[in-house]
Amino acid sequence: MKKDFADFDEYIKQGEPDKKEKASIWRTAIGLQAVDGLETSDYLKETARKHIEGEIDIDEARKLIRSYYQSKSFREPDDEQKQEADKVAANITKILSADTLDFSAQGLVALHRRIFEGVFKHAGKVCTYNITKKEWVLKGDTVRYLNWEDLNRALDFDIEQEKNFSYKGISSDSLIAHVTKFVSG
Repeated sequence: MKKDFADFDEYIKQGEPDKKEKASIWRTAIGLQAVDGLETSDYLKETARKHIEGEIDIDEARKLIRSYYQSKSFREPDDEQKQEADKVAANITKILSADTLDFSAQGLVALHRRIFEGVFKHAGKVCTYNITKKEWVLKGDTVRYLNWEDLNRALDFDIEQEKNFSYKGISSDSLIAHVTKFVSG
């Protein structure tokens, strides 16, 4: 995992502003995969470098990653997880590059669709059943998810609370604690 974050250091430390920003976004997207216990492929990192260097745009990078897995003749045991990590990292990179967010329940559902587009058939669809998901960070235990019938109401409430929160003058530690509480809620 540490290697993933070091891969773009030269751009972040010494790069031109555009390259530095792209490298930082790719690093974030790859890091978010690592948080879920997923590792991206070397092919993704090569493709990310082409994007950072300006040889291709983000849409071409996403297209190359999709076609890489479609045309691959030899499958390795971890290809399914790497495919998920690669596609999601590329999708997150596109989203973060746009620098916009619709902070509403519908916006979060659309964000889910954009993140998991090409990965999961249910991307961007609100569940109509209760779910459980074994989490490796919880040693196989599940997170207690909200009843599906209450999801939209809860999202609207949480978003309204967040919109009313003032970040003015807040310390870094308090900011992290607040954002962590919001996201985990």
